[in-house]
Amino acid sequence: MEAQIKHYKNKLAFEMDTSDLFDALNNGQKVIVLDARKAFGFEAEHIPNAINIPHREMSAETTSHLDKDVLYVTYCDGIGCNASTKGALNMTKLGFKVKELLGGIEWWKFDGYATEGTQGKKDGAKFECAC
Repeated sequence: MEAQIKHYKNKLAFEMDTSDLFDALNNGQKVIVLDARKAFGFEAEHIPNAINIPHREMSAETTSHLDKDVLYVTYCDGIGCNASTKGALNMTKLGFKVKELLGGIEWWKFDGYATEGTQGKKDGAKFECAC
């Protein structure tokens, strides 16, 4: 049973679902949403107030302007994409606190939250970013 408890604690330490992210953004927690996809995906549609640093471009130089005292939540398209995992790994190696968003932008939209971008959906749940 101890191994199982450790397993689930570890999952929660490194992953977040869309409801938890939505709550964190609305409750003023120090969270920055980071889209790890290529720029064209971000431009088409992204989580409101997210920043975009494609995982392939993450380096000390491209992240030097970021605050290491906040939590970064990486995401990508969804379960068929691993850009969020690669982004979380890269950001962790660079010394940032990171969690990965389960289900990516697809689950974000499935849960009814708004998106921004050229194909964004403004009719989802509204929130004020704590950024």
